[in-house]
Parts: sequence; structure tokens; C-alpha cells
Amino acid sequence: MEQRFADKIAIVTGAASGMGRATAVRLAAEGASVFGIDLNRAGLAEVGEEIGSEFTAHVTDISRRDACQAAVGSCVATLGVPDVLANVAGVLRSDHLVDVTEEEFNLLMNVNVAGTFWMCQASIPPMVEAGRGSIVNIASNAGLMGTAYTVAYSASKGAVVNMTRSLAMEFVKTPIRINCVAPGGVVTPMTSQVALPENVDWKLMAPYVGFRPMADPSELAAIIAFVASDEARQMHGSIVSADSGLTAG
Repeated sequence: MEQRFADKIAIVTGAASGMGRATAVRLAAEGASVFGIDLNRAGLAEVGEEIGSEFTAHVTDISRRDACQAAVGSCVATLGVPDVLANVAGVLRSDHLVDVTEEEFNLLMNVNVAGTFWMCQASIPPMVEAGRGSIVNIASNAGLMGTAYTVAYSASKGAVVNMTRSLAMEFVKTPIRINCVAPGGVVTPMTSQVALPENVDWKLMAPYVGFRPMADPSELAAIIAFVASDEARQMHGSIVSADSGLTAG
């Protein structure tokens, strides 16, 4: 496999499973030393066994600012300033608007929005000082279109989209790049565990069910790796749809 990340350091959040795990494996296969972050200690251990010595596991809760600062500080101290930050960690919930609980809403915002924000806040200063760095945030087709029964989730991913654009503008005069990948359906433990609420109106859901099969996590990992690589150096502030046409029409 092409070694686009040889001698480079990559932080991947949500590295214990799904897209995060696939991204960690892909970047390591292309030569990166991967600093994987997740709450799932056992899952991180499995990824470490698969990748080997080029993987460093860090168990923490990215919804907290101090935890993100500590995680990036640990990466810098043990491996060096990250060349790549892939903000893949996320949670998904589906429910009727009136049934969304405060706990559910806060979880979506704390992980999907705050986690991405705090990781960017912690990583950008050392990247700017080092004169290099590429950040890839993960949004969703749900952040680009209206999706019934996932109002809170869609709001969180829409926030990631505009957070990416705003960060790109604030740091456009620096050497770092900040982009976003917006997948459609991906077969992961997260998506397999989400059940639609009762009495859904399938006509409302038709526009975002799609006509093609859901993606494998490795397919998204390949896209994330490209956007993070020097081959995509002209991409900054881009929102890359990888959703099999869900948002094309």
C-alpha cells in the first residue's frame, strides 16, 4: 500500500470500532503512527493487536475540554505533534421529536459537536506552531439535508459542517488544512444498534433511504485518508459528500 503517511503522526477519535477503527488501520497501513482515542478500552486493545507497535491507545471522554487537552498533550509528549487529526467519534439516535430526552440530546451534542470542537481546539495550536497539519471532521448526509426522526442528530452534524467551514476561514492564512467528510449510511456497530421509532412515515424517509447499499467502513477510511493526505493539499474548508448520491438531487 502507498505510504502517504510514512513518518507521520495521526490522532483518530472513535478508534475502537466502525469508521474510526477502519481509519486507524488504514492510516497505520500507509505508514502513520496512530494515537487512537476512545472510551472503549477493550476495543482499543483489539485495534492495537491488529495494528501493532504503531498504535498508541488513549482511553478518554472527548466530550470534556480538559480530556481533549490532555489527550493531545499526551500525543505530543509521546509521539510528537500530530500531522493528522481525524475526528471520527460520534453517536447516532433516532426518535420522534417529542420523545427526545434531555439526556439523549446532550449526548449527541457533547460527543458529535463538543468532542469535535475540543479536539480541534487542542490540536490546532501545536499544528500551527509546527507549520503543518490536516484535520478531517466527520459529519453526515444528515448534516446537509433535512432528515425526519433524527432532528437532534442532524442538528449536531450540521454544526460539524459549519464548524469546519468556520475553522477553515479562521486558519486560512496558516499552513494547516481543515476539511469534512459527510458519509451516508455506513455499516458499523453504531448504525446496527439504532432502531427507528414506532409509527414512522416511510414517505418522509424515502428521500434519504437511498438506492445503493450502505458503505463498508474501509471505503470511508480510504476517503478520509485521501482528504488527510498531501494529495489533497488544495482542499481546505471542503465538505466532501460520500453518500452514494443521497444529497445529489
